[in-house]
Amino acid sequence: MQDPVFYLTMAMAALSAVAIVAMTLLRGWNGWLDLKRAELQHHPIEPATPSVGNRIEVADLKERIRKLEAIAAGVDL
Repeated sequence: MQDPVFYLTMAMAALSAVAIVAMTLLRGWNGWLDLKRAELQHHPIEPATPSVGNRIEVADLKERIRKLEAIAAGVDL
């Protein structure tokens, strides 16, 4: 088992296996990115206009957070 050719062969086989797996994963990743690009071109993202109801909900949530922070700080409201 002290044969350097054996270790060299095993190292080359391991390197080849890693290279094959890496190339396969990269091709899969590129395919997934192409799919997502095609989806975005088919359904473009439109900027959402905030409605009055949404703004009221956000203001209510901010008020609740302010109250919870005051409770956590020990301040009486």
